[in-house]
Amino acid sequence: MSFDNLDTLYRQVIMDHYKKPRNRGKLDDESMTIDMNNPTCGDRIQLHLQVDDGIVTDAKFEGEGCSISISSASMMTQAIKGQTVDDALNMSKVFSSMMLGEDIDESDLELGDIEALQGVSKFPARIKCATLAWKAMEKGVSDQKE
Repeated sequence: MSFDNLDTLYRQVIMDHYKKPRNRGKLDDESMTIDMNNPTCGDRIQLHLQVDDGIVTDAKFEGEGCSISISSASMMTQAIKGQTVDDALNMSKVFSSMMLGEDIDESDLELGDIEALQGVSKFPARIKCATLAWKAMEKGVSDQKE
């Protein structure tokens, strides 16, 4: 597949998650809620996580933001459901490395739709948009572990 075709495919995946976000909504009162925002561009997210016995059993989000922010939250909530907290944190670490343009060993982790966000690393001002939901998840599960 040529670079242009791959770039077009990635844009389509991002726009699909933006227009039809997965896991948008709230969880019940027993879930944890993490509020984060990106004051430089106005993105804001409220992440709802249900963690039982070290497993992320459910994840939803609410918020407003650009296509990168919303699609990243949609992809992240899909990816972490059913994962251990440690695996979710590892995914976040790999995602952050990808956003910084670092080489990642994709054999260690199947990123699926998340790979569509790779191109964001070329636009430093947009990296915070892409990582907002991931930072919220890190904060939530780290706070719960303590």
